[in-house]
Amino acid sequence: MSAKIISGTEVAKAIREELKAEVAELVGKGVTPGLVTILVGEDPASQSYVAAKNRTAKELGIYSEQITLPADTLEADLLQLVEKCNKDPKINGILVQLPLPKHIDEAKVLYAIDPDKDVDGFHPVNVGK
Repeated sequence: MSAKIISGTEVAKAIREELKAEVAELVGKGVTPGLVTILVGEDPASQSYVAAKNRTAKELGIYSEQITLPADTLEADLLQLVEKCNKDPKINGILVQLPLPKHIDEAKVLYAIDPDKDVDGFHPVNVGK
């Protein structure tokens, strides 16, 4: 039996094309999927990662919004922003980029995300699925 080499690039390209078609179908029905990414602080690796997510979302036809907050943002303010995004009908997915600054309780923030909008699947409701 011989081994088969799988090209990750080709697999990713196929998945992107499939997603692009699915998004176009939704848009054709009047539904534009929406993603918000929330970045707290100025970590260069996190900035790059979030920028790539937003770029890919836009390439697929997904409405994408990036919210960048200073590292000294209060936990209460971040929780208030998450709640605002939970209630926003144009936002279907929320992604809070980790890690968060040490003064913010990551679990509290992740649990505040509506499980139906939890892109990373870290909410306890989604972890059990």
